Amino acid sequence: MRLSIVIVNYNVRYFLEQALGSVRRALRGIDAEVWVVDNNSVDDSVRMVEEKFPEVKCIVNHDNPGFAKANNQAIRQSSGEYVLLLNPDTLVEEDTFEKCLAFMDAHPDAGALGCKLIDGSGKFLPESKRGFPSPWVAFCKTFGLSAIFPRSKVFNQYYLGYLDADQTSEADVLAGCFMFIRRSALDRAGLLDEAFFMYGEDIDLSYRIIQAGYKNYYFPETKIIHYKGESTKKGSLNYVKTFYQAMIIFTQKHFSGRQAGLFVLMLQAAIWLRAGMTLAKNFWDKIWLPTLDAGLIYAGLVVLKNFWANYYYKDPDWFKTNVLWFNFPLYILIWLGTAWLNGGYDRRYDIRRLVRGLAFGTVLLAAVYGFLDLDYRPSRALVLMGAVWAVLATLGVRAAAHFIEFKNFRLGLDKIRNLLIIGSNAEADRVSGLLQQVGISQNMIGVIAPPSVPDPRDYLSAFSQVGEVVRIYRINEIIFCSKDIRSQDIMACMTSLGPGISYKIVPEESLSIIGSSNKDEPGELYTITIRYNIAQSGQRRNKRVFDLLMCLTLIPTAPLWIVFSGRRKAWLNNWWKVFSGRKTWIGYVPQGNITSLPPLKPGVFSPIDDLRNLHPTAQMIDRLNFLYAKDWNVWRDMALAGRMLLDK
Repeated sequence: MRLSIVIVNYNVRYFLEQALGSVRRALRGIDAEVWVVDNNSVDDSVRMVEEKFPEVKCIVNHDNPGFAKANNQAIRQSSGEYVLLLNPDTLVEEDTFEKCLAFMDAHPDAGALGCKLIDGSGKFLPESKRGFPSPWVAFCKTFGLSAIFPRSKVFNQYYLGYLDADQTSEADVLAGCFMFIRRSALDRAGLLDEAFFMYGEDIDLSYRIIQAGYKNYYFPETKIIHYKGESTKKGSLNYVKTFYQAMIIFTQKHFSGRQAGLFVLMLQAAIWLRAGMTLAKNFWDKIWLPTLDAGLIYAGLVVLKNFWANYYYKDPDWFKTNVLWFNFPLYILIWLGTAWLNGGYDRRYDIRRLVRGLAFGTVLLAAVYGFLDLDYRPSRALVLMGAVWAVLATLGVRAAAHFIEFKNFRLGLDKIRNLLIIGSNAEADRVSGLLQQVGISQNMIGVIAPPSVPDPRDYLSAFSQVGEVVRIYRINEIIFCSKDIRSQDIMACMTSLGPGISYKIVPEESLSIIGSSNKDEPGELYTITIRYNIAQSGQRRNKRVFDLLMCLTLIPTAPLWIVFSGRRKAWLNNWWKVFSGRKTWIGYVPQGNITSLPPLKPGVFSPIDDLRNLHPTAQMIDRLNFLYAKDWNVWRDMALAGRMLLDK
């Protein structure tokens, strides 16, 4: 057998489906086998593989043993002359394997081969070729010198930026997302080191292949799309810790003496540095907009105070100083708090949620105002004028941010994109239907004929004219139908048009449309699948807020429910667990199978507690849990909690 392909999957079902489809097309005429090792996914990945790709051999793990160990499981059972380690979030060209096999056959000194990687926007990924992470190389990478001097042989040895990206060359390190390895090289160098859970195992294996007397080659004659960010968020602390810990393992394994000690110290310092930078960046990303809103609202309230004191009261010192340190901060806290609860900060340019939140905050503030001491009730007019200013100020901030990002002031309209579909009319109709069912709003410009269509008269234009169509109609998004257009044509088109367009691909007979516009963020996915309300970030926040408010409400009402509630022990024993976040007041029925549902903290009560004298079957319990996750809203939790509180 010529080739064994090994793909390790963890909860990326739709990307895996696309990858396997491209692999199937690229393997035509090649004696090969494909292995998928699933690391305990909960997204029905295994069932999808078994139903749609019966020729694929599956290894199903009941835990997540890590990337290296999972690859080794399949490699040990494989029998190909060559072994390809391939990520599930990739798309290969139709002739990728033919070209790689031909190159490896012609270069017996080649132990492993890597190809040209591009991201979902068509941009070249520099990690296609890398140098070994010596202390100097790691220092330049950690402190950003490699990014500042991308072409320097001195400062960017990590990405070998001085080598031509379109020229075949030797490379120290190949990317683990596509690593085409000679079996004999694996036999001499050994399998992946299972001390690496994720990251670093490709560096270690590349190093050992060279030590075994072989060469690693970067081969740009074929390329693949790598939708980066699907397994780990690059902006997370977990990524920082896992990546640099892998570098420490590599250092301790392959360096010795004082050099190793200094290298480890530097890497440990890098962990703290990058962790601090990551925390600071994540914190800043969350607070800059509400902080700017708060500052502008406060400044406006001060101006309004001075204006109203002079205009209405004819006394510039009419208002007491407590309005500055008590009233204004209270107003801002209520306005921005209700905007946050309404999702005004979940989507930066969602004006409807923002204004709704501010309006609700104004109503709440009017109610709170009446309960304040007379000394803290300066003027209702100031509250109303402040509310108007809060709306204008926050809208102004978003308008300015929108202009900086999109070069226009069409807030709330940037979702409507000019869409172009490239494929047959039949596939284009199917894609349009998918978009409608998913609820994606697009301005459909037309359908471009695939390259295989000789007469494009029934289409908007021929494939060769796609660049002109994009320019004339100001296309924002292109969807490629992989049934009608080859992967290499897709990649060539993406590279030619550049990253200013959002690209997506719909696999043949698939109910998902896949794409990614940023190499460091998870890919975008349009798919006809169940959307669980409880999985939405805003709804999860509302659930947590409800839990906290319920905890606080229980304190002053304790004399009543302790006397009258038949479930007082459940409320008393779990109050602190819910308040501290270890439990939630309402959750799934614990006896059900919830592995495929969005995760929740254990619930004190569940929907089944509301059903008396019922002897539910396992199917009924699973259905209750499913409906709870799919249709969740805070009012359901509130109603159920109320009934549990009054239950005797």
